[in-house]
Amino acid sequence: MGDHRWAPARALVILGWILFAGAVGWFVLLQTGGADPTGRLLAGVAALGLGFVALHGTVVRPRLAVHGHGLEIRGLTGTRTVDWPAVRRVRVLRYRRFGRETSQLEIDLLVGGEERLAVFGRLDLDADPEDVADVLLPYLPSRST
Repeated sequence: MGDHRWAPARALVILGWILFAGAVGWFVLLQTGGADPTGRLLAGVAALGLGFVALHGTVVRPRLAVHGHGLEIRGLTGTRTVDWPAVRRVRVLRYRRFGRETSQLEIDLLVGGEERLAVFGRLDLDADPEDVADVLLPYLPSRST
């Protein structure tokens, strides 16, 4: 069936780093300009948040990978490899949020005797979760919905 990989969009990750650099520059300008403490706090929080998002998008590439033996799910703390027998269910949840329909891919796993849930959105995968589910479902025809 072939290998497949999904990751956050490279352009969004680069944009995150650019915005992070801008927020750091804003923070430095406020520090040297003697601005009020509230403005410095806002700039610092913005820089930290944007830095975290950019770092996450960089480290988790690829976020989800499919190989013949199973799945690889990458997060900030490392990569988890899950064999196909440990994948219990793959499904797509659709719901209305902020006035528009969105979907998330949920993968139920049994890892080391413990149940785990991996949830992916469009930004995680740079693809429609329904399209990703269509790729995953043939690997587990008897247990998926």
